[in-house]
Amino acid sequence: MKWKGRRTLVTGGASFIGSHLVDRLVKEGADVVVVDNLSSGREEYLADYLGTGRISFVQADLRDPDIAEAVTKGVSVVFHLAADHGGRGYVELHQAACASNLALDGGLFLACRKAGVEKVVYASSGCVYPNYRQRDPNEMLYLTEDMVGPPFDADNMYGWAKLMGEMTLQAYVRDYGMKAVSCRYFTVYGERGKEDHAVIAMIARAFARQDPFEVWGNGQQIRNWTYVTDIVDGTIRAAETVDDGTAINLGTMERTRVIDAVREVLRYTGQTAEILFRPEMPTGPMNRVADNTLASDLLGWRPQTAFMDGLHRTIDWYFGTKDREAVGSHLQLALTER
Repeated sequence: MKWKGRRTLVTGGASFIGSHLVDRLVKEGADVVVVDNLSSGREEYLADYLGTGRISFVQADLRDPDIAEAVTKGVSVVFHLAADHGGRGYVELHQAACASNLALDGGLFLACRKAGVEKVVYASSGCVYPNYRQRDPNEMLYLTEDMVGPPFDADNMYGWAKLMGEMTLQAYVRDYGMKAVSCRYFTVYGERGKEDHAVIAMIARAFARQDPFEVWGNGQQIRNWTYVTDIVDGTIRAAETVDDGTAINLGTMERTRVIDAVREVLRYTGQTAEILFRPEMPTGPMNRVADNTLASDLLGWRPQTAFMDGLHRTIDWYFGTKDREAVGSHLQLALTER
């Protein structure tokens, strides 16, 4: 697939991951339309393009069917990243809000079909995987795409909505011949990330000089944090390669304990603090790591950024762009809100 001159729509394109995807598509020469309601995105992330003719920006809510139909007209490829979402605190404490993604996704997919969109690239999530498989942090578990079920046991309403989005797209492929692919993102971090996600929350706590330094859960949770530019690269490759609605894991296979990430944040930022574990706070599954073999086989994709390297880059960005007083004053709210 050639991107130069191809009309593409990025929903949620002013957000963390979405804005990085817009950067890449503009670089590739695509004709990019961005729609975002700015509930978590920031117009400043598109500042280099606004008013230049390099992108078109629509500030609107895609849950309005008229908006979905308007922005999909004349579009060749839709990258659907818009969602009511957040980190662990948000998805556990705002179940009804995350359930609205069922309507958002369904409405957009219907609009894509009506508009004759060639292909939909869907940002899914590791939250589609069954909770019961991810309980033992001592198990050397790597989640393969077929492990999603049945039986199904997705992670909160957010995970169920993502799973239904994948299934809906697969039905559109079978019934209407629409091309599609779903990318299951695993714990993405990097520049422009928000404090409601774990890595940025750790960095923000260090930046605000929190002492005692709070860690939700017991610190033994296993994650595979994946750098945002690797995620964007995998998403582009999926768009170029897969048409049949297949869902593909995009995640590193590094197994990192939360407590080890915390200790590296403190070490790299030169801080000493008492660590206070908060087992009563939302923690998510104890053992969530992707198997990315399918992405390697189908897309020729492997993540290029080791976690510690990406973590250091993200710390440098955060410490270089944020105001300590502002972060400290809103941090507690930012951990669980959009």
